[in-house]
Amino acid sequence: MKKAYVVAEIQVTNPQDYEAYRTQSTAAAAQYGGKFLVRGGQRIQLEGEDDLHNAGWRTVVQEFPSLEAAQRWYNSPEYQKALPIRQANSVGRLYIVEGPEEA
Repeated sequence: MKKAYVVAEIQVTNPQDYEAYRTQSTAAAAQYGGKFLVRGGQRIQLEGEDDLHNAGWRTVVQEFPSLEAAQRWYNSPEYQKALPIRQANSVGRLYIVEGPEEA
């Protein structure tokens, strides 16, 4: 089975109110088998331009057991409750990418 990765590039515009999103989204991800691999750590640009990161953007990567599990998480009532908090207190983009077939 192929794992799936939710990748987010986020600029938090209201850190205080965004904290409620972090709490709720973390709990929702755990319910659907997700775990955080990257959550805004130091980033070193090796190629290309990095205008977003230089402007205070952060990268988040979550791993899920499958593409279907990641989609269930995103569409879940738990995450859909948290989503408006993120959208009101940050700007960014979020996508799911499927990993390689596991041996």
